[in-house]
Amino acid sequence: MQDKAIRIIGIDPGLRNTGWGIIEVLGSRLAYVACGCVRSNEKAALAERLCELHEGLAAVIAGHAPMEAAVEETFVNRDPQSALKLGQARGVALAVPALAGLPVAEYAANLIKKTVVGSGHAEKAQIAMMVKFLLPNSGAKSADAADALAVAITHAQLRAFRAKAHVAQGQKRGRAI
Repeated sequence: MQDKAIRIIGIDPGLRNTGWGIIEVLGSRLAYVACGCVRSNEKAALAERLCELHEGLAAVIAGHAPMEAAVEETFVNRDPQSALKLGQARGVALAVPALAGLPVAEYAANLIKKTVVGSGHAEKAQIAMMVKFLLPNSGAKSADAADALAVAITHAQLRAFRAKAHVAQGQKRGRAI
């Protein structure tokens, strides 16, 4: 049984707005810690924008000291240029927590929606509503922040499932010996 709360940061990558949300998990109990967005200057060069995202996420991690990170996988875009830029922002979202020494998990958008709402094709409004239900004190002022909290919730739910599966796998191996 878990006796210490685990602090998780969920990240919803975007070049314009990268949402972040931090929760604490103790057993099956979820608690809201903080959320927000790191914004980049749309008029700046790409390298400068990526640097702004890096600095912003690094400050959030330094300020809130999460123990684990989860990042939403990129939704494939029809426009190759947009997909490439989003992929670069996602690279920053993966690298910053990894550079801070955090284990980083990745989750597909449909899995996040299914875990939080119950449907893999849920709308943003449904996600925001369920995040507010699961984390009543959350103050997500943007869809990006609510999505990031949903990423963190998904990680909290699935990390517990993976831990139980790992224990069960170990028990099976123990019996076979």
